Amino acid sequence: MSRSSAKTPPHMPPVPERAGLGFRLRTGLTWLVLLSLLLWLFSSMDLDTNLIRQKLPSMLGMHLSPDGFIQGAVLSVVITIISMLFCTLLAALTAAGRLSSSAIAFGCATFYVSLFRGTPLLVQVLIIYLALPQVGIVMSAFTSGIIALSLNYGAYLAETIRSGVLAVPRGQKEAAMALGLSRWVITTHVVAPQALRIIIPPAGSQFISMIKDSSLVSLMGLWELNFLAQSYGRSTYHYMEMLTTAAVIYWLLSIGLELLQGRLERYFSRGYEHHDSKQ
Repeated sequence: MSRSSAKTPPHMPPVPERAGLGFRLRTGLTWLVLLSLLLWLFSSMDLDTNLIRQKLPSMLGMHLSPDGFIQGAVLSVVITIISMLFCTLLAALTAAGRLSSSAIAFGCATFYVSLFRGTPLLVQVLIIYLALPQVGIVMSAFTSGIIALSLNYGAYLAETIRSGVLAVPRGQKEAAMALGLSRWVITTHVVAPQALRIIIPPAGSQFISMIKDSSLVSLMGLWELNFLAQSYGRSTYHYMEMLTTAAVIYWLLSIGLELLQGRLERYFSRGYEHHDSKQ
């Protein structure tokens, strides 16, 4: 292998052409066929649709719980959004520690990531809600759920952010330093935009998982979507109707996040797509 070929970076595999009305139409028809098969499957189960219509407003969160707090899907979404904000901040700080030359910062970051990635989320939820009061730290179920989700997903997201930052070519930062740019400008205007393009897809998948894992707060008595589905199932002896309804709502929430993720991916990939089309 010649020296010049060894220095040439490998080209990324070509992205399949998916633009145009024809591709979107075929994709839509495929979804329609699969959705029809899914509806046919559930219709063959003889579900009580009247019961579903009766309980659906409460499961969506259109009514308050008996204690006057939000419930159902609205509560699940609120818990997820707040947890997203806190876990993103925690992940950014942890990723900075993982990339730091300070032994203390690196040690704290690696210990946190190892602890919360190496233990089940269910155990973390129960410890935060049940064990911490024994040492004098008492929190509501709502706060405990947010803290548990933030700590758990912050550990995973920290590794995603760290990988995205390391994937930015070192020459980009060196060129910015040669131009006399400050470290803050290099981070926010050179590294971050390129790293976000890499970070968004896996981060979006983690946030979609967070929506579903928010159901674990039902163990603490919060009237979120999964809690209501199980409660209505026990009281009416129609578990399949309630669990199916909850599954559909979770799916719709996930689709909403997928659409947002797709828009963000296209936004941060604009320059790269233009560059690739010229090659």
